[in-house]
Amino acid sequence: MTDEKLSAPCCPPSCCDMRGYLSFSIMWMLRKRDMYGQEVAEELKRMRGTKPNSGTLYPALKELEKQGMVETKKEGRKKIYKLTESGQAGSMEACEYFCAMYGDIFREFNEIKEAQSASVS
Repeated sequence: MTDEKLSAPCCPPSCCDMRGYLSFSIMWMLRKRDMYGQEVAEELKRMRGTKPNSGTLYPALKELEKQGMVETKKEGRKKIYKLTESGQAGSMEACEYFCAMYGDIFREFNEIKEAQSASVS
């Protein structure tokens, strides 16, 4: 990403309203590899420090499937989740949205941390 400021979109992509941060996280993880639901939950725990309960995770996965962002394949009793081409594009669109909306906060945070590190040295 360049230093030029991204223009903030008027509204989030369909997969990423504020409530959809979980959906965005799931899509971003599925960009790397296909996963079972339990693997998604464990990876979210690693990333966020808390594991989503099944009443939160599986409705989000089902909604992503309904939107055409994710497809499933049965493997025995388990489902494996895979990002579709639409999901690939949607995850990039969502990332651009989050960067536009929150990029300044992250840049300022990093500047503060760098300044604090420099003053300690």
